[in-house]
Formats: sequence, structure tokens, C-alpha cells
Amino acid sequence: MSSTTHTVGIIGAGRIGSAVAQLAVDAGLDVVIANSRGPETLTELVSTLGPRARAASAGEAARAGDVVVLTIPLKNTTDVDPAPLAGKVVLDTGNYYPQRDGQVAVLDDGSTTSSALTQQHLADSSVVKVFNNIYSESLRSLARPSGDAERTALTVFGDDDDAKAVAVAFLDVIGYDAVDGGDLAGSWRAEPGRPAYGWPYAAGDDFTTARPAGADAVREALARAER
Repeated sequence: MSSTTHTVGIIGAGRIGSAVAQLAVDAGLDVVIANSRGPETLTELVSTLGPRARAASAGEAARAGDVVVLTIPLKNTTDVDPAPLAGKVVLDTGNYYPQRDGQVAVLDDGSTTSSALTQQHLADSSVVKVFNNIYSESLRSLARPSGDAERTALTVFGDDDDAKAVAVAFLDVIGYDAVDGGDLAGSWRAEPGRPAYGWPYAAGDDFTTARPAGADAVREALARAER
């Protein structure tokens, strides 16, 4: 599994998907982006992103990406065709929000995690949870070159070390360090309601004003997580 990414497939063109697309284009990568409504609805976004980006179907985005960012509501994950994602590293940005996704008993009782369910559905892919704990505008604004004193770290969780290495390399290219949080079973530590969700990157009482957060600050927030 190569850690080099040239093309990013993105399934989901909401706030996080659009932010990742912009960071990838800014870093010199090609982007193939899809949403649930069809490529023709992405004309304005692709025009903003520039010539390195193109709109496509979800299947096309999956096939095109050296890595694929899956950034859709959890309730829609089972609608994703696993076949074009087989053998791919899939970066899952999702969180479980019961008010949107409906109640999921195995998530409510802590038996599993949302990304573990995604991995179960995408059994032939290697899922890495990333981008789920930062507000989209913070994600856009906090990217910094490698070695910058204000370089921010994001959490990564996954069951495949090679896949996590791909994710870490991708983060580095788009302007972020990484903190390895462990496997998908432990990814609850960076999910909604935990200290590592949003707050390390927030300058105020909400998530809309960004501040850099280095690896030590993110590790400390993860360590304070409680079920």
C-alpha cells in the first residue's frame, strides 16, 4: 500500500468534504468529488476549486482516488457501494448524531463505534477515522507547512497500521500533523461530547473561532475522555 497520494476521491460535498477538497487542491493534488444529488449540482464548487477538481458519481470518485474521503451522514453509509472502494484506504469523517441518524442501539450502549460500523460495511477497504473532531472552518484555516510552530494535529484511528500511515502522509501534505489514537474501537475518544471533539481547536466557547492545537494538546484531550 503506497503512502503517496496524487488523487483524492471525495464522497460527500458538504462542509468537511469541501474543506478537504480545497486543502488538497491547494497542496497540488487532484480531486474527484461526488455527492448524492449528481455531478451537475457541483458545478459551482468545482469552479471555485479550479482545474485540479472535477465532479463525478460516487463510484467514479471511489475508483479515481488513491485515498477516498467518505464524508456523509452515518445513516447513509450503508447506501455506499463497497465494490469500488475495495482495496482502498477510506478516510471516514463521520460521527453518530442520533437526532440525525436515528437511534442505533450498539452505539448507544457503547458496544461499537460509528467508524467500526463503517469498516464492517466496507469490509474490503481499510477505514481510518479522521477529520471528525474539527469544525470545517477551523480545518480550512489551521493548515500550516511542516515544521511551522503553529502546526495543528488531528486524530487518526484505524485497525490497519499501513492505512493509518497513508492517512498520516496525506495529512502532512495538506498541512497537518497526526496523533495516532489507536484502533477503531477506541475512536469514541474523539467523538461528540469528548474533550478532543472540537475544543482543542476552538479559541472561544464555540467551535467557530480557530486556534492551533499541537500533538501534545490533542493527546491530553484524548487522555481525558470518559465513557
